[in-house]
Amino acid sequence: MLRRPSYKGVLPGSALLVLLSGCASSHQAEVERVASTFADPATDPGERCDLLAPTTLASFEESASAPCAEAIGELQTDDGGVRSVEIWGGDAQVALAGDTVFLTETDTGWRVTAAVCQVRTDAPYDCEVEP
Repeated sequence: MLRRPSYKGVLPGSALLVLLSGCASSHQAEVERVASTFADPATDPGERCDLLAPTTLASFEESASAPCAEAIGELQTDDGGVRSVEIWGGDAQVALAGDTVFLTETDTGWRVTAAVCQVRTDAPYDCEVEP
């Protein structure tokens, strides 16, 4: 008697994988927009500050010893175009031509948690803007 293969376990798992990848791709455009807008020095300083996560905003203002809108223009940012986007759960990383930006999903949308980040060979990223 021939036994037919069972796909009972495969279908729900496959559906979950498609669902999860669909969620990530549906967020990709927003993640790219937020990262690019933040990294663009031509963007209004107030708008750039609004894109920071609350803890990152507080930390940035404390380290700059100035309100965000005054200090943000001192950052050496350059969006230079998106090279890659990685989204996992409620966090994301956007590699731009001149920067790496980290984001988190909040109740008010995607917000920047770290930016102006450079890769270090012997340690995690070194970021000028971080919580």
